[in-house]
Amino acid sequence: MTAISEQMWELDTVEGVRDFLSSLPDNHIRLQNFIGNDFAQHSDPDNWIESFNPRTGNLLAKVPQSNASDVSRAVEAASQAFPSWSKTSRQERSDILLRIAAIIHEKKEVFAVWESLDQGKTLARARVEVERAISNFRYFATYILHEEGSARFVDGQISTLTYEHRSPVGVFALISPWNMPLYLLTWKIAPCIAFGCTGVAKPSEVTSVTAFCKELFIQIQVKSTHSSLVLGEVFRQAKLPAGVMNLIFGDGPGAGSTLVRSPLVRGVSFTGGIRTGITIRRDTVEDIGKHLSLELGGKNPTLVFDDVDLDQAIPIAAQAAFENSGQICLCGSRIYVHRAIYDRFVSAFVDYVKKNYRCGETVGPVVSLAHYDKIRSYLLQAQSEKATFLTGEIPVEIPTGGYWIEPTVLGDLGTESIVMREEIFGPVVTIAPFDTEHEAIRLANDNPNGLASILLTRDGSRMRRVGEQIDAGLVWVNCWLVRELGTAFGGMKASGTGREGGAHSRDVFTNLRTLHIR
Repeated sequence: MTAISEQMWELDTVEGVRDFLSSLPDNHIRLQNFIGNDFAQHSDPDNWIESFNPRTGNLLAKVPQSNASDVSRAVEAASQAFPSWSKTSRQERSDILLRIAAIIHEKKEVFAVWESLDQGKTLARARVEVERAISNFRYFATYILHEEGSARFVDGQISTLTYEHRSPVGVFALISPWNMPLYLLTWKIAPCIAFGCTGVAKPSEVTSVTAFCKELFIQIQVKSTHSSLVLGEVFRQAKLPAGVMNLIFGDGPGAGSTLVRSPLVRGVSFTGGIRTGITIRRDTVEDIGKHLSLELGGKNPTLVFDDVDLDQAIPIAAQAAFENSGQICLCGSRIYVHRAIYDRFVSAFVDYVKKNYRCGETVGPVVSLAHYDKIRSYLLQAQSEKATFLTGEIPVEIPTGGYWIEPTVLGDLGTESIVMREEIFGPVVTIAPFDTEHEAIRLANDNPNGLASILLTRDGSRMRRVGEQIDAGLVWVNCWLVRELGTAFGGMKASGTGREGGAHSRDVFTNLRTLHIR
């Protein structure tokens, strides 16, 4: 570990990070790839991607623009590690996963501070996501120890024992987005190594710092020949062999596309935008056996029926709209309210948002200048369509002091507006009335995406009747963002293909064969 890395590893306060950055010669850090358990300079040391602090607009980090040579070295390291790693016992893999979880837990405030700084999210939100990252490793550590299968005896002319057997797929490309960097990357890494695969992870070039920190804990863990786990449990030896998990930085068209096209990569787990998902399918179309799990965008509806308790419904709808500045693929960015309560709901909702979602306090900036410009373009479009800005306004064209956009509630937009139909991925929500249950379902499904939805009602029959008709992979009734890691996660329609979580993750990372033994 470098001296800079050691300093980063000890910084667990916002003030400490600021002092650390100001002490550097150029007030920013430079990241390195992590290949075969070593930090490595990328092949073109003059080629960097600049990553900025969303709160200030100042340069935070220079991220390697990895080229084909860097990708090839990482994939080769994972490929060489796979034969032995795939044969390790479940217990050994479980021990390692639990140790990783313990180290993150020990350093969770370090991760939270860097996550908040790197992505712009509030420190409170960052802490939640670090806890979820810990849960990812703990869950799969125990899941693999309790897998169940079945065997059947088949009688006939030849009596046979028939059973199903699973084996690890091979090297995986693990590509995660910038909105929840640590949580979503660990959601892929944990099952990958749990089920005996090896991997090359590529975080978003926009938010790479916490992924860099995460590789530090993997390296620390690897160099320990004997160790005691926190929480009083002791393992004989927890060691992640070189090459099992590698990390490269770079952009999607360069490093990302090169990674998914590699013939040594036997599977891809990707979370991100629809256009990139389409590109991945095109890049891998001739490699039919390559496993693909694509979790893509969402333009999710929130349906509010006239029997709700407004005091309970409004906080749920507001949280679903503006958590993490609306930069969660599961956010409810289209609110449809029964006409009988529409005016009361809108008035109370606007008051609640103004009181509880304030920039710099409970709402952070958006992640980058490019994303700021994208969101602003949608708000200009809404203005041109005579939308009513119930909260918020058009942000300035050239921001100074960070990428701040006020929580914005838009009314009076037609259902065909691109503002209603396309994923904005920011602190912007539209609101419109409906008259009947049938119309509510039609409006909810009138979108190319189908990732998630929120249903607010006290009618038990409606919960099932409507919930089972919404084209969405996840439906939350009177709640939002509740996750049980064993259940299926993924979308319908343009929101992706495949499912992950529990046994569904096992399907992604393993091959299934059926044996018939006489």
